[in-house]
Amino acid sequence: MEFGSMTIRTIMIYLIIAFFFRIMGKREIGELSLLDLVVYILLTEIAAIGIETLDEPIVKVVYPMFLIVLIQIIFSLISLKSVKFRKILDGKPVLLISKGKVLDKEMRRQRYTFDDLLLQLREKDIGDVRDVEYAILEPTGKLSIFKKELNGDINYSSLTFPLILDGVVQEDNLKQYKKDKVWLLLQLKKHGFHDFNEIAFCSVRNGEIFFDKKDV
Repeated sequence: MEFGSMTIRTIMIYLIIAFFFRIMGKREIGELSLLDLVVYILLTEIAAIGIETLDEPIVKVVYPMFLIVLIQIIFSLISLKSVKFRKILDGKPVLLISKGKVLDKEMRRQRYTFDDLLLQLREKDIGDVRDVEYAILEPTGKLSIFKKELNGDINYSSLTFPLILDGVVQEDNLKQYKKDKVWLLLQLKKHGFHDFNEIAFCSVRNGEIFFDKKDV
């Protein structure tokens, strides 16, 4: 009888978790944010307790799982509307190598060692830091690497820094291009826009600026 109850509870909890993961959206394991990882760990831990604790009603297992998923969905909806909130939850990309120079201060701020850096470079078949033009530490912990071209120049067609995200000016990225908000506002007006809040995404490549207007 005990094995029968455990089997039924296991199947039910499996289906419930599969449903919860489905409504939270599809993301690869390597792309999970810290918050996603915490949610997944909590769900699996609660599920394990629920399977082993046969004398407790399954509702007591499902309720905290439902509450965690609900909080995650609410936070995800808020992060879609707020860039600041999204950065608090997920963090933001950090430049570790710029134009072939390792940024020591950023490395220390991220508690990222040279061993970590060299390991990820080797995984991308890069044996020397000098072969890298840009390296960006993503919020997921993955290192995005842009190699130098054979003539020593970066292929700018493969790398852009967003200047506006969801109506918010990315001032750190503007500095990468040695520009400011005044310049960006002039470009905005040249393209028939009047306010940063009208723009969902803006980037510049090879001197050409691109604006993607928000959907109404």
